[in-house]
Amino acid sequence: MEVLRDIAAADHRVKVIRLRRNYGQTPALKAGIDYASGDLVATMDGDLQNDPADLPVLLGHLDEGHDAVFGERASRQDGLFLRKVPSLIANGLIRRVTGCTIRDMGCTIRVMRADVARELPLYGELHRFIPVLCQMHGARMIQVPVRHHARVAGVTKYNLTRTFRVVLDLITVQFLHTYLARPMHAMGMFGLGCIGLGMTSLAATVIMKWTSGIWMTGNPFLLLSALLVLIGTQSIGMGLLGEVLSRTYFESQGKRSYAVSEALNVEEAPSRRAA
Repeated sequence: MEVLRDIAAADHRVKVIRLRRNYGQTPALKAGIDYASGDLVATMDGDLQNDPADLPVLLGHLDEGHDAVFGERASRQDGLFLRKVPSLIANGLIRRVTGCTIRDMGCTIRVMRADVARELPLYGELHRFIPVLCQMHGARMIQVPVRHHARVAGVTKYNLTRTFRVVLDLITVQFLHTYLARPMHAMGMFGLGCIGLGMTSLAATVIMKWTSGIWMTGNPFLLLSALLVLIGTQSIGMGLLGEVLSRTYFESQGKRSYAVSEALNVEEAPSRRAA
């Protein structure tokens, strides 16, 4: 840290941010983006496995009209079973669920336009989903091969248990991408499906009573119909609560439900005021 202070003191264009404690990779990344003042934002891990010499290559692809350029570790210098295999599984699952075309989600050397980077909702451990978040905001993306070096210092914190965390975070990202502004469409459709199955089960109970003389009170389909209707009603109620929370999220913080890429011959829209 002392070396960084000396560099910053010698060149005022160099900015150094030191957090009060280790908040994790995502908050640290968000802090760097928030304090960046340029038109472009470049990110890279500090474990010396990425090569800074690849940054000019990534920058060159921005001139082709892309909003974000991600690195892909061409010859990854990591363990096969503890790093590569879980990474392949996680990347494949993320691409399958989200439709994102980026192959290596975990490569941290990347370059983005600042307006795109600042729009990313980075919290929790969503740093591994930055390509997906960029895609959600309509960014034009590309991935190019970069060099990758063996770790020379420190110990990796990634292991097989991270795969399960990826699944949980993937559910969050997919919900935010698809249903953040309309949660009733998720919970409501599930609720209506349960109610429909419940009504079908109740109808089967009545038909069995009329045709076979089976008592309704002793028929498990009657209990199943009551359970399904109850679950469906609760799901619709949760969807309504989600709608209220969604509106609170957007209105209380003055957030817009859209992102503008370019505007011609129009005045800048006034900033939304928080409620």
